[in-house]
Amino acid sequence: MKHLTHWIDGKPWTGGEASQRGDLYNPATGQVTGTVDFAGAAEVDAAVRAAAAAFPGWRATSLVKRSAVMFAFRELVRQHHGELAALISSEHGKVASDAAGEVARGLEVVEFACGIPHLLKGSFSENVSTGVDAYSIRQPLGVVAGITPFNFPAMVPMWMFPIALAAGNAFILKPSEKDPSASMLLAELLAQAGLPDGVFNVVHGGKEAVDALLTHPEVRGVSFVGSTPVARYVSEVGTAAGKRIQALGGAKNHMVVLPDADIDLAADAAVSAGFGSAGERCMAISVLVAVDPIGDELVAKIAERVARLRVGPGDDEQSEMGPLVTRAHRDKVASYLDSGVADGAVLTVDGRAHPVTGGSADGFWLGPSVLDRVRPPMSCYTDEIFGPVLCVVRAGSYADALAVVNGNPYGNGTAIFTNDGGAARRFTHEVEVGMVGVNVPIPVPMAFYSFGGWKASLFGDTHVHGTEGVHFYTRGKAVTSRWLDPSHGGVNLGFPVSS
Repeated sequence: MKHLTHWIDGKPWTGGEASQRGDLYNPATGQVTGTVDFAGAAEVDAAVRAAAAAFPGWRATSLVKRSAVMFAFRELVRQHHGELAALISSEHGKVASDAAGEVARGLEVVEFACGIPHLLKGSFSENVSTGVDAYSIRQPLGVVAGITPFNFPAMVPMWMFPIALAAGNAFILKPSEKDPSASMLLAELLAQAGLPDGVFNVVHGGKEAVDALLTHPEVRGVSFVGSTPVARYVSEVGTAAGKRIQALGGAKNHMVVLPDADIDLAADAAVSAGFGSAGERCMAISVLVAVDPIGDELVAKIAERVARLRVGPGDDEQSEMGPLVTRAHRDKVASYLDSGVADGAVLTVDGRAHPVTGGSADGFWLGPSVLDRVRPPMSCYTDEIFGPVLCVVRAGSYADALAVVNGNPYGNGTAIFTNDGGAARRFTHEVEVGMVGVNVPIPVPMAFYSFGGWKASLFGDTHVHGTEGVHFYTRGKAVTSRWLDPSHGGVNLGFPVSS
Protein backbone atom coordinates (compact mmCIF):
# COMPACT_ATOMS: atom_id res chain seq x y z
CA MET A 1 0.00 0.00 0.00
CA LYS A 2 1.13 3.53 -0.67
CA HIS A 3 1.89 6.01 2.05
CA LEU A 4 1.72 9.80 1.61
CA THR A 5 3.29 12.45 3.79
CA HIS A 6 3.55 16.22 3.51
CA TRP A 7 5.55 18.22 0.94
CA ILE A 8 7.55 20.87 2.77
CA ASP A 9 10.47 22.97 1.52
CA GLY A 10 10.69 21.20 -1.82
CA LYS A 11 10.64 17.57 -0.66
CA PRO A 12 8.60 14.97 1.25
CA TRP A 13 8.50 15.66 4.98
CA THR A 14 11.13 13.88 7.05
CA GLY A 15 10.41 15.52 10.39
CA GLY A 16 9.24 12.42 12.22
CA GLU A 17 6.35 9.97 12.51
CA ALA A 18 2.84 11.37 12.27
CA SER A 19 0.73 11.15 15.41
CA GLN A 20 -2.34 10.49 13.26
CA ARG A 21 -2.95 8.97 9.85
CA GLY A 22 -5.95 8.47 7.62
CA ASP A 23 -6.87 5.62 5.30
CA LEU A 24 -7.18 6.02 1.54
CA TYR A 25 -9.83 3.98 -0.30
CA ASN A 26 -10.65 2.79 -3.77
CA PRO A 27 -14.36 3.74 -3.88
CA ALA A 28 -15.08 1.13 -6.57
CA THR A 29 -13.98 -1.75 -4.33
CA GLY A 30 -14.27 -0.32 -0.83
CA GLN A 31 -10.74 -1.49 -0.12
CA VAL A 32 -8.03 0.47 1.71
CA THR A 33 -5.26 1.34 -0.75
CA GLY A 34 -2.94 3.43 1.40
CA THR A 35 -2.49 5.87 4.26
CA VAL A 36 -1.81 9.59 4.57
CA ASP A 37 -0.14 11.49 7.40
CA PHE A 38 -2.20 14.13 9.20
CA ALA A 39 -0.50 17.38 10.09
CA GLY A 40 -0.64 18.97 13.51
CA ALA A 41 0.39 22.47 14.50
CA ALA A 42 4.09 21.56 14.32
CA GLU A 43 3.97 20.34 10.72
CA VAL A 44 1.88 23.32 9.64
CA ASP A 45 4.34 25.65 11.34
CA ALA A 46 7.23 23.97 9.50
CA ALA A 47 5.44 24.51 6.18
CA VAL A 48 4.69 28.15 7.01
CA ARG A 49 8.29 28.79 8.06
CA ALA A 50 9.56 27.25 4.82
CA ALA A 51 7.14 29.40 2.82
CA ALA A 52 8.03 32.56 4.76
CA ALA A 53 11.75 31.96 4.19
CA ALA A 54 11.23 31.39 0.46
CA PHE A 55 8.88 34.33 -0.08
CA PRO A 56 11.38 37.24 -0.27
CA GLY A 57 13.44 35.59 -2.99
CA TRP A 58 10.38 34.53 -4.98
CA ARG A 59 8.80 37.97 -4.67
CA ALA A 60 12.03 39.50 -6.02
CA THR A 61 11.99 37.12 -9.00
CA SER A 62 11.09 38.92 -12.20
CA LEU A 63 7.63 38.62 -13.69
CA VAL A 64 9.15 37.10 -16.80
CA LYS A 65 10.86 34.37 -14.76
CA ARG A 66 7.72 33.63 -12.76
CA SER A 67 5.78 33.37 -16.00
CA ALA A 68 8.41 31.01 -17.40
CA VAL A 69 7.98 28.69 -14.41
CA MET A 70 4.22 28.65 -15.02
CA PHE A 71 4.75 27.86 -18.70
CA ALA A 72 7.07 24.97 -17.77
CA PHE A 73 4.54 23.71 -15.21
CA ARG A 74 1.81 23.85 -17.84
CA GLU A 75 3.78 21.61 -20.16
CA LEU A 76 4.57 19.14 -17.38
CA VAL A 77 0.90 18.89 -16.39
CA ARG A 78 0.02 18.26 -20.03
CA GLN A 79 2.63 15.48 -20.18
CA HIS A 80 1.27 13.88 -16.99
CA HIS A 81 -2.40 14.49 -17.80
CA GLY A 82 -3.24 10.79 -17.90
CA GLU A 83 -1.35 10.02 -14.69
CA LEU A 84 -3.17 12.80 -12.83
CA ALA A 85 -6.55 11.62 -14.12
CA ALA A 86 -5.80 8.04 -13.06
CA LEU A 87 -4.90 9.18 -9.52
CA ILE A 88 -8.14 11.13 -9.31
CA SER A 89 -10.23 8.17 -10.50
CA SER A 90 -8.54 5.76 -8.12
CA GLU A 91 -9.18 7.85 -4.99
CA HIS A 92 -12.30 9.86 -5.82
CA GLY A 93 -14.09 7.30 -8.00
CA LYS A 94 -15.08 9.55 -10.88
CA VAL A 95 -14.84 8.06 -14.36
CA ALA A 96 -11.73 8.56 -16.48
CA SER A 97 -13.28 11.07 -18.90
CA ASP A 98 -14.54 13.21 -16.02
CA ALA A 99 -11.14 13.12 -14.31
CA ALA A 100 -9.40 14.08 -17.55
CA GLY A 101 -11.82 16.97 -17.98
CA GLU A 102 -11.05 18.15 -14.46
CA VAL A 103 -7.34 18.36 -15.24
CA ALA A 104 -8.07 20.22 -18.48
CA ARG A 105 -10.17 22.84 -16.69
CA GLY A 106 -7.45 23.30 -14.09
CA LEU A 107 -4.91 23.82 -16.85
CA GLU A 108 -6.96 26.73 -18.15
CA VAL A 109 -6.17 28.65 -14.95
CA VAL A 110 -2.48 27.75 -15.25
CA GLU A 111 -2.54 29.20 -18.76
CA PHE A 112 -4.26 32.33 -17.44
CA ALA A 113 -1.54 32.67 -14.77
CA CYS A 114 1.14 32.50 -17.47
CA GLY A 115 -0.02 35.98 -18.45
CA ILE A 116 0.95 37.47 -15.09
CA PRO A 117 3.19 40.19 -16.61
CA HIS A 118 0.10 41.63 -18.24
CA LEU A 119 -2.25 40.89 -15.35
CA LEU A 120 -0.12 42.88 -12.89
CA LYS A 121 0.25 45.95 -15.06
CA GLY A 122 -0.66 49.05 -13.09
CA SER A 123 -1.70 52.52 -14.23
CA PHE A 124 0.19 55.81 -14.60
CA SER A 125 -1.00 59.39 -14.68
CA GLU A 126 1.46 62.13 -15.61
CA ASN A 127 1.35 65.60 -14.06
CA VAL A 128 -1.60 65.05 -11.72
CA SER A 129 -0.35 68.22 -10.09
CA THR A 130 2.44 70.51 -11.22
CA GLY A 131 5.49 68.31 -11.60
CA VAL A 132 3.76 65.43 -9.79
CA ASP A 133 3.04 61.97 -11.26
CA ALA A 134 0.87 59.17 -9.82
CA TYR A 135 0.84 55.43 -10.48
CA SER A 136 -0.55 52.21 -9.04
CA ILE A 137 1.02 48.82 -8.47
CA ARG A 138 -0.08 45.49 -7.02
CA GLN A 139 2.16 43.49 -4.71
CA PRO A 140 1.89 39.95 -3.28
CA LEU A 141 0.48 39.28 0.19
CA GLY A 142 3.20 36.89 1.37
CA VAL A 143 2.36 33.40 2.63
CA VAL A 144 -1.14 32.30 1.56
CA ALA A 145 -3.01 29.01 1.91
CA GLY A 146 -5.62 27.02 0.03
CA ILE A 147 -7.99 24.49 1.63
CA THR A 148 -9.64 22.37 -1.04
CA PRO A 149 -12.40 19.70 -1.25
CA PHE A 150 -12.41 16.05 -2.26
CA ASN A 151 -14.57 16.42 -5.36
CA PHE A 152 -11.96 18.15 -7.53
CA PRO A 153 -8.54 17.23 -6.09
CA ALA A 154 -6.62 18.74 -9.03
CA MET A 155 -8.85 21.43 -10.53
CA VAL A 156 -9.77 23.39 -7.40
CA PRO A 157 -6.16 23.64 -6.17
CA MET A 158 -5.25 24.84 -9.68
CA TRP A 159 -7.92 27.51 -9.34
CA MET A 160 -5.78 28.95 -6.54
CA PHE A 161 -2.05 28.30 -6.48
CA PRO A 162 -1.06 29.15 -10.09
CA ILE A 163 -2.33 32.72 -9.72
CA ALA A 164 -1.01 33.06 -6.17
CA LEU A 165 2.46 31.84 -7.19
CA ALA A 166 2.61 33.85 -10.39
CA ALA A 167 1.73 36.98 -8.39
CA GLY A 168 4.76 36.37 -6.16
CA ASN A 169 3.26 34.67 -3.09
CA ALA A 170 4.37 31.51 -1.33
CA PHE A 171 1.58 28.93 -1.06
CA ILE A 172 0.51 26.16 1.32
CA LEU A 173 -2.09 23.67 0.07
CA LYS A 174 -4.24 21.62 2.46
CA PRO A 175 -6.06 19.19 0.13
CA SER A 176 -8.80 16.81 1.13
CA GLU A 177 -7.52 13.88 3.14
CA LYS A 178 -9.80 11.61 1.08
CA ASP A 179 -7.88 11.94 -2.21
CA PRO A 180 -4.51 13.69 -1.68
CA SER A 181 -2.35 11.96 -4.29
CA ALA A 182 -3.00 14.44 -7.10
CA SER A 183 -1.72 17.33 -4.94
CA MET A 184 1.56 15.50 -4.34
CA LEU A 185 2.12 14.95 -8.04
CA LEU A 186 1.38 18.63 -8.69
CA ALA A 187 3.99 19.56 -6.07
CA GLU A 188 6.58 17.39 -7.81
CA LEU A 189 5.76 18.93 -11.18
CA LEU A 190 6.14 22.45 -9.79
CA ALA A 191 9.58 21.53 -8.49
CA GLN A 192 10.52 20.13 -11.90
CA ALA A 193 9.27 23.36 -13.50
CA GLY A 194 11.88 25.31 -11.53
CA LEU A 195 9.85 26.65 -8.63
CA PRO A 196 12.26 27.31 -5.73
CA ASP A 197 12.04 25.12 -2.64
CA GLY A 198 9.56 26.32 -0.05
CA VAL A 199 7.46 28.42 -2.40
CA PHE A 200 4.85 25.64 -2.66
CA ASN A 201 4.07 23.27 0.22
CA VAL A 202 1.41 20.62 0.92
CA VAL A 203 0.13 19.60 4.35
CA HIS A 204 -2.47 16.87 4.82
CA GLY A 205 -5.01 16.40 7.56
CA GLY A 206 -8.28 17.55 9.02
CA LYS A 207 -9.55 20.25 11.35
CA GLU A 208 -6.31 20.55 13.33
CA ALA A 209 -4.37 21.44 10.19
CA VAL A 210 -7.10 23.83 9.05
CA ASP A 211 -7.17 25.63 12.39
CA ALA A 212 -3.39 25.92 12.42
CA LEU A 213 -3.45 27.60 9.02
CA LEU A 214 -6.33 29.90 9.93
CA THR A 215 -4.62 31.16 13.08
CA HIS A 216 -0.92 31.17 12.11
CA PRO A 217 0.35 34.76 12.26
CA GLU A 218 2.48 34.38 9.11
CA VAL A 219 -0.43 33.30 6.89
CA ARG A 220 -1.87 36.42 5.22
CA GLY A 221 -4.75 34.99 3.23
CA VAL A 222 -6.75 31.76 2.93
CA SER A 223 -8.83 30.44 0.02
CA PHE A 224 -11.41 27.75 0.70
CA VAL A 225 -13.90 25.66 -1.28
CA GLY A 226 -16.24 23.27 0.51
CA SER A 227 -19.54 23.04 2.37
CA THR A 228 -21.33 26.13 3.65
CA PRO A 229 -20.96 25.32 7.38
CA VAL A 230 -17.20 24.93 7.01
CA ALA A 231 -16.95 27.96 4.71
CA ARG A 232 -18.69 30.04 7.37
CA TYR A 233 -16.30 28.67 10.00
CA VAL A 234 -13.25 29.41 7.86
CA SER A 235 -14.50 32.93 7.26
CA GLU A 236 -15.23 33.67 10.91
CA VAL A 237 -12.06 32.15 12.36
CA GLY A 238 -9.76 33.45 9.63
CA THR A 239 -11.20 36.95 9.68
CA ALA A 240 -10.94 37.09 13.47
CA ALA A 241 -7.26 36.20 13.07
CA GLY A 242 -6.77 39.06 10.61
CA LYS A 243 -6.61 37.00 7.42
CA ARG A 244 -7.93 37.90 4.01
CA ILE A 245 -10.56 35.21 3.39
CA GLN A 246 -12.11 33.83 0.23
CA ALA A 247 -14.52 31.02 1.22
CA LEU A 248 -16.82 29.36 -1.31
CA GLY A 249 -19.58 27.27 0.23
CA GLY A 250 -22.30 24.89 -0.83
CA ALA A 251 -25.00 25.01 -3.45
CA LYS A 252 -28.45 23.93 -4.48
CA ASN A 253 -28.35 24.66 -8.18
CA HIS A 254 -31.68 24.96 -10.04
CA MET A 255 -32.37 24.38 -13.72
CA VAL A 256 -35.56 26.08 -14.87
CA VAL A 257 -37.20 24.60 -17.96
CA LEU A 258 -39.85 26.78 -19.65
CA PRO A 259 -42.65 25.24 -21.77
CA ASP A 260 -41.10 26.47 -25.04
CA ALA A 261 -37.76 24.73 -24.42
CA ASP A 262 -36.46 21.83 -26.49
CA ILE A 263 -37.50 19.02 -24.14
CA ASP A 264 -34.97 16.50 -25.45
CA LEU A 265 -32.14 19.01 -25.05
CA ALA A 266 -33.33 19.83 -21.52
CA ALA A 267 -33.57 16.14 -20.57
CA ASP A 268 -30.05 15.47 -21.86
CA ALA A 269 -28.75 18.48 -19.93
CA ALA A 270 -30.50 17.51 -16.70
CA VAL A 271 -29.04 14.00 -16.77
CA SER A 272 -25.55 15.21 -17.67
CA ALA A 273 -25.50 18.00 -15.09
CA GLY A 274 -27.28 16.06 -12.37
CA PHE A 275 -25.32 12.81 -12.46
CA GLY A 276 -21.89 13.67 -13.83
CA SER A 277 -19.20 12.99 -11.22
CA ALA A 278 -21.96 11.14 -9.30
CA GLY A 279 -23.45 14.53 -8.42
CA GLU A 280 -20.44 15.32 -6.24
CA ARG A 281 -19.77 18.80 -7.57
CA CYS A 282 -20.88 22.20 -6.37
CA MET A 283 -22.14 23.11 -9.84
CA ALA A 284 -24.25 19.97 -10.28
CA ILE A 285 -27.91 20.55 -11.12
CA SER A 286 -29.69 19.12 -8.10
CA VAL A 287 -33.11 20.76 -8.63
CA LEU A 288 -35.07 20.74 -11.86
CA VAL A 289 -37.88 23.32 -11.92
CA ALA A 290 -40.36 22.25 -14.60
CA VAL A 291 -42.85 24.94 -15.58
CA ASP A 292 -46.33 23.59 -16.44
CA PRO A 293 -47.37 21.79 -18.53
CA ILE A 294 -44.11 20.00 -19.45
CA GLY A 295 -43.31 18.28 -16.14
CA ASP A 296 -44.64 14.79 -16.89
CA GLU A 297 -43.03 14.61 -20.34
CA LEU A 298 -39.69 15.93 -19.07
CA VAL A 299 -39.52 13.54 -16.12
CA ALA A 300 -40.36 10.59 -18.39
CA LYS A 301 -37.58 11.51 -20.82
CA ILE A 302 -35.11 11.86 -17.94
CA ALA A 303 -36.08 8.44 -16.57
CA GLU A 304 -35.54 6.87 -20.01
CA ARG A 305 -32.04 8.32 -20.22
CA VAL A 306 -31.12 7.39 -16.66
CA ALA A 307 -32.04 3.76 -17.26
CA ARG A 308 -29.39 3.59 -20.00
CA LEU A 309 -26.55 5.05 -17.93
CA ARG A 310 -23.66 2.67 -17.29
CA VAL A 311 -22.51 2.80 -13.67
CA GLY A 312 -19.14 1.22 -12.99
CA PRO A 313 -15.52 1.70 -11.91
CA GLY A 314 -13.73 4.87 -12.91
CA ASP A 315 -10.96 2.98 -14.68
CA ASP A 316 -13.45 1.32 -17.05
CA GLU A 317 -13.61 3.55 -20.13
CA GLN A 318 -17.21 2.48 -20.75
CA SER A 319 -18.39 3.67 -17.33
CA GLU A 320 -20.42 6.88 -17.39
CA MET A 321 -20.82 7.31 -13.63
CA GLY A 322 -18.68 5.96 -10.82
CA PRO A 323 -19.16 5.34 -7.10
CA LEU A 324 -19.39 7.93 -4.34
CA VAL A 325 -16.26 8.89 -2.44
CA THR A 326 -16.89 7.08 0.87
CA ARG A 327 -19.30 4.54 2.31
CA ALA A 328 -20.57 7.03 4.90
CA HIS A 329 -21.30 9.62 2.23
CA ARG A 330 -23.07 7.04 0.05
CA ASP A 331 -25.30 6.04 2.97
CA LYS A 332 -26.11 9.66 3.80
CA VAL A 333 -27.05 10.46 0.18
CA ALA A 334 -29.22 7.33 -0.05
CA SER A 335 -31.07 8.31 3.12
CA TYR A 336 -32.60 11.28 1.30
CA LEU A 337 -34.50 8.90 -0.96
CA ASP A 338 -36.39 7.51 2.03
CA SER A 339 -36.87 10.89 3.72
CA GLY A 340 -38.08 12.40 0.45
CA VAL A 341 -40.75 9.72 0.05
CA ALA A 342 -41.73 10.10 3.70
CA ASP A 343 -42.19 13.84 3.12
CA GLY A 344 -44.46 13.25 0.12
CA ALA A 345 -42.13 13.20 -2.90
CA VAL A 346 -42.43 10.54 -5.60
CA LEU A 347 -39.37 8.31 -6.11
CA THR A 348 -39.50 8.05 -9.89
CA VAL A 349 -36.05 6.49 -10.22
CA ASP A 350 -34.45 4.58 -7.31
CA GLY A 351 -30.69 4.50 -7.80
CA ARG A 352 -30.28 1.74 -5.22
CA ALA A 353 -31.70 -0.65 -7.82
CA HIS A 354 -29.52 0.58 -10.69
CA PRO A 355 -27.20 -2.16 -12.03
CA VAL A 356 -23.45 -1.77 -11.54
CA THR A 357 -21.19 -3.08 -14.29
CA GLY A 358 -17.82 -4.15 -12.89
CA GLY A 359 -16.33 -3.13 -9.59
CA SER A 360 -17.02 -4.84 -6.31
CA ALA A 361 -20.21 -5.28 -4.33
CA ASP A 362 -18.34 -3.59 -1.49
CA GLY A 363 -17.88 -0.40 -3.53
CA PHE A 364 -19.64 2.80 -2.56
CA TRP A 365 -22.34 2.56 -5.21
CA LEU A 366 -25.53 4.53 -5.63
CA GLY A 367 -27.09 4.89 -9.06
CA PRO A 368 -28.79 8.03 -10.40
CA SER A 369 -32.05 8.78 -8.63
CA VAL A 370 -34.99 11.10 -9.35
CA LEU A 371 -37.41 12.46 -6.73
CA ASP A 372 -40.43 14.08 -8.39
CA ARG A 373 -42.99 16.52 -6.96
CA VAL A 374 -40.54 17.83 -4.39
CA ARG A 375 -41.58 20.90 -2.41
CA PRO A 376 -39.16 23.45 -0.92
CA PRO A 377 -39.87 22.60 2.76
CA MET A 378 -38.63 19.00 2.27
CA SER A 379 -35.15 18.15 3.55
CA CYS A 380 -34.24 16.63 0.17
CA TYR A 381 -34.73 20.16 -1.19
CA THR A 382 -33.30 22.28 1.61
CA ASP A 383 -30.13 20.23 2.18
CA GLU A 384 -27.13 20.07 -0.15
CA ILE A 385 -27.24 16.32 -0.86
CA PHE A 386 -24.03 16.31 -2.94
CA GLY A 387 -24.81 13.07 -4.72
CA PRO A 388 -26.71 11.60 -7.70
CA VAL A 389 -30.18 12.69 -6.62
CA LEU A 390 -32.19 14.99 -8.89
CA CYS A 391 -35.16 16.72 -7.25
CA VAL A 392 -38.00 17.85 -9.54
CA VAL A 393 -40.10 20.83 -8.45
CA ARG A 394 -43.26 21.68 -10.42
CA ALA A 395 -43.99 25.38 -11.05
CA GLY A 396 -47.11 26.95 -12.52
CA SER A 397 -45.40 29.88 -14.23
CA TYR A 398 -42.13 31.67 -14.89
CA ALA A 399 -42.79 33.88 -11.85
CA ASP A 400 -43.33 30.84 -9.64
CA ALA A 401 -40.11 29.24 -10.90
CA LEU A 402 -38.12 32.41 -10.27
CA ALA A 403 -39.55 32.62 -6.75
CA VAL A 404 -38.35 29.08 -6.04
CA VAL A 405 -34.80 29.86 -7.15
CA ASN A 406 -34.59 33.22 -5.38
CA GLY A 407 -36.15 31.83 -2.22
CA ASN A 408 -33.36 29.29 -1.78
CA PRO A 409 -30.60 30.30 0.68
CA TYR A 410 -27.88 29.24 -1.76
CA GLY A 411 -26.92 31.26 -4.81
CA ASN A 412 -24.11 29.41 -6.58
CA GLY A 413 -25.20 28.45 -10.11
CA THR A 414 -28.43 28.23 -12.05
CA ALA A 415 -29.64 27.64 -15.60
CA ILE A 416 -32.67 28.35 -17.72
CA PHE A 417 -33.72 26.35 -20.79
CA THR A 418 -35.87 28.24 -23.24
CA ASN A 419 -36.05 29.35 -26.86
CA ASP A 420 -37.36 32.77 -25.81
CA GLY A 421 -34.53 35.30 -25.74
CA GLY A 422 -36.61 37.81 -23.83
CA ALA A 423 -37.39 35.32 -21.08
CA ALA A 424 -33.73 34.32 -20.84
CA ARG A 425 -32.62 37.94 -20.62
CA ARG A 426 -35.21 38.65 -17.94
CA PHE A 427 -34.10 35.61 -15.95
CA THR A 428 -30.43 36.56 -16.02
CA HIS A 429 -31.40 40.02 -14.77
CA GLU A 430 -33.79 38.92 -12.02
CA VAL A 431 -32.25 35.74 -10.62
CA GLU A 432 -30.23 36.13 -7.39
CA VAL A 433 -27.41 33.74 -8.25
CA GLY A 434 -23.73 34.32 -9.00
CA MET A 435 -23.37 32.18 -12.15
CA VAL A 436 -26.10 31.78 -14.76
CA GLY A 437 -26.39 29.51 -17.80
CA VAL A 438 -28.75 30.04 -20.72
CA ASN A 439 -29.30 26.61 -22.29
CA VAL A 440 -26.00 25.70 -20.56
CA PRO A 441 -26.62 23.50 -17.49
CA ILE A 442 -23.25 23.94 -15.73
CA PRO A 443 -22.16 27.55 -16.28
CA VAL A 444 -18.62 27.31 -14.89
CA PRO A 445 -16.82 30.44 -16.16
CA MET A 446 -13.66 30.22 -18.20
CA ALA A 447 -10.41 30.94 -16.36
CA PHE A 448 -10.27 34.57 -17.42
CA TYR A 449 -13.60 35.20 -15.69
CA SER A 450 -14.12 34.48 -11.99
CA PHE A 451 -15.99 31.63 -10.26
CA GLY A 452 -18.26 32.16 -7.28
CA GLY A 453 -21.80 32.45 -6.02
CA TRP A 454 -24.00 34.70 -3.91
CA LYS A 455 -25.80 34.40 -0.57
CA ALA A 456 -24.81 31.32 1.49
CA SER A 457 -22.57 30.08 -1.33
CA LEU A 458 -19.86 32.72 -0.69
CA PHE A 459 -18.25 34.19 2.41
CA GLY A 460 -16.10 37.18 1.61
CA ASP A 461 -16.60 39.24 -1.51
CA THR A 462 -13.95 37.85 -3.86
CA HIS A 463 -14.47 35.02 -6.35
CA VAL A 464 -11.72 32.64 -7.45
CA HIS A 465 -9.46 32.84 -10.52
CA GLY A 466 -9.80 35.48 -13.21
CA THR A 467 -9.20 39.13 -12.34
CA GLU A 468 -10.77 38.74 -8.91
CA GLY A 469 -8.30 35.96 -8.15
CA VAL A 470 -5.37 38.20 -9.06
CA HIS A 471 -6.76 40.91 -6.79
CA PHE A 472 -7.27 38.48 -3.90
CA TYR A 473 -3.61 37.43 -3.88
CA THR A 474 -2.25 40.98 -4.23
CA ARG A 475 -2.55 44.33 -2.50
CA GLY A 476 -2.91 47.62 -4.31
CA LYS A 477 -0.53 50.48 -3.70
CA ALA A 478 -0.82 54.02 -5.03
CA VAL A 479 2.39 56.07 -5.43
CA THR A 480 2.59 59.82 -5.86
CA SER A 481 6.03 61.14 -6.88
CA ARG A 482 7.79 64.39 -7.69
CA TRP A 483 11.34 64.73 -8.95
CA LEU A 484 13.36 67.91 -9.11
CA ASP A 485 13.74 69.38 -12.56
CA PRO A 486 17.35 69.24 -13.92
CA SER A 487 17.44 73.03 -13.82
CA HIS A 488 17.52 72.79 -10.05
CA GLY A 489 20.90 71.10 -10.05
CA GLY A 490 22.98 68.59 -11.93
CA VAL A 491 26.35 68.93 -13.69
CA ASN A 492 27.60 72.50 -14.34
CA LEU A 493 31.04 72.94 -15.87
CA GLY A 494 30.90 76.71 -15.67
CA PHE A 495 33.15 78.71 -13.35
CA PRO A 496 31.61 78.62 -9.88
CA VAL A 497 30.37 81.95 -8.67
CA SER A 498 28.47 83.09 -5.64
CA SER A 499 24.77 83.78 -6.16
